[in-house]
Amino acid sequence: MLKQDFAAAAMLSVSLADKWYEPVERAMMEFAIVSPMRAAAFIAQIGHESGGFQDTREIWGPTPAQERYEGRQDLGNVNPGDGKKYMGRGLIQITGRANYAAVALGLGLDVLSNPGLLERPILAARSAGWWWSRNGCNEIADSGDFEALTRRINGGLNGYPDRLHRYNIARAVLGA
Repeated sequence: MLKQDFAAAAMLSVSLADKWYEPVERAMMEFAIVSPMRAAAFIAQIGHESGGFQDTREIWGPTPAQERYEGRQDLGNVNPGDGKKYMGRGLIQITGRANYAAVALGLGLDVLSNPGLLERPILAARSAGWWWSRNGCNEIADSGDFEALTRRINGGLNGYPDRLHRYNIARAVLGA
């Protein structure tokens, strides 16, 4: 994919495309996100999750939902402070001690001790690609079931209109 195609598919300014093209392209190659359908779905979902490639760290209020991260066994948050320490990071917003531990093992990164590593562009993109691949998102993207893909990533349909808008634009640009 050319940089100008990535910029158009992701609806990015030149400066954001310059920042994100190489890390995202490398992650897509590493994790077999190479067909137009897969690329469109990936770009749309990480575009939404990152607020248009602006945020690699969850904006922390804390909101009532964020306060509920603390002690959430399903996220592996077992120690005091885990909720905030393992807030959403990366382009796909890796959240919770258990997911950070999985990324640490899967990518060989010490993100349990240094969770901020996932805010760096190359690792923000790589962790997103790894999570995408590990959770079967390529196969769902291949099926074209964007709602199911959103549920896999988000656990629900939060932000679905924006995700779908991004997907439709990316598909048009990439010929998917």
